Amino acid sequence: MNKAQLIDIVSENTNTKKEAQEAVETILDAIKKALKKQEPVTIAGFGTFKVKNRKARSGRNPKTGETIQIAASKSVGFKPSKDLKSSL
Repeated sequence: MNKAQLIDIVSENTNTKKEAQEAVETILDAIKKALKKQEPVTIAGFGTFKVKNRKARSGRNPKTGETIQIAASKSVGFKPSKDLKSSL
């Protein structure tokens, strides 16, 4: 499912598609802002989004075989709730 499909589903319960789009974008923006502040986002019955820090590490260039240094970075992790896991 992509963003447009999600908006279509939400629009079934709103007056217009524009309202649905604004609702979906507002939710996604709120999640992004919280993650930027390093705050976990927990949605009951769905799961938790959390920023994960990756340490710097060494890697290997597959083309040349040369060892390279991979910089530390941040990524987003998702842990599904117990309800979501059991529904699958």
